[in-house]
Amino acid sequence: MKRAGLLLLAVAPVATVAVYLLGGDSDSGDSGAGQQAPSTQRPYDKDKSKSEIEADDELIADLPPGLAAPAKKDLAQQLIASAENSTLNWRGQYGYVEDIDDGHGYTAGIIGFCTGTHDLLTLVERYTKAHPDNGLARYLPALRKVDGSDSHEGLDPGFTKAWKAEANEPAFRKAQNSERDRIYFDPAVRLAKLDGLGTLGQFVYYDAMVLHGPGTGPRGFYGLREATLKEADTPAQGGKEKAYLDIFLDIRRTAMKSEKSHRDTTRVDTAQRQFLYDGNLSLKTPLRWKVYGETFKVP
Repeated sequence: MKRAGLLLLAVAPVATVAVYLLGGDSDSGDSGAGQQAPSTQRPYDKDKSKSEIEADDELIADLPPGLAAPAKKDLAQQLIASAENSTLNWRGQYGYVEDIDDGHGYTAGIIGFCTGTHDLLTLVERYTKAHPDNGLARYLPALRKVDGSDSHEGLDPGFTKAWKAEANEPAFRKAQNSERDRIYFDPAVRLAKLDGLGTLGQFVYYDAMVLHGPGTGPRGFYGLREATLKEADTPAQGGKEKAYLDIFLDIRRTAMKSEKSHRDTTRVDTAQRQFLYDGNLSLKTPLRWKVYGETFKVP
């Protein structure tokens, strides 16, 4: 998932553009429209043996929780919500749904699942499997039909109302959380830990995964990481953490500037880069940052 970072006078909520490519070998950029269903295999361990993956699991288990600690994870969601929706109230976004005219149909929920980029379809399919009588189940045929496009065929006029109503259900909120973690949070934090990054670095990876999508192309998250590895070693490879993250943010910023919807790079410039230059590699609070000219604070 990614959200369009172009804001009008920094007052309208920044809406989301879902991007969905988790495995496989696509050379596409970060646009997920029309992409295949995600693989359960992640790009960074697709060539690893079972024993190597188990060794990674053991290594991670011995590390501090970092961004996965409940308080830090909540902080991460607040930081992302400040850039995505101009608010710290990320829990207020479960019922969010609108078409922002970005070519991906309806954007909805806490992480910007989209009707045109497969992740919203996957969310509703998995949710319906566990809760067959939910209010969105009747839209599954239409969601399958419009997947990969910006069409509303079969969705209007009732889909947005149904989404908002279903967002009042604890089970649907839990489902959104689970898909967010499965697609974006868990893979980003896992890889950051394997790269030897601390809590800030883990957030930098997570935010990049959210905005750029888990694609392997030049503007997808894994593509950005590969480009960074050509210029710097990760801490796990003996590199300096600040230097590595600085280069990653440079490469990410360039990718954002190349897209009309992401040309405002303040989520990097006056938030993540600020934390990095302050030496706050543990992402300790209190925090103060700016996104789109608006100041946010977490005590």
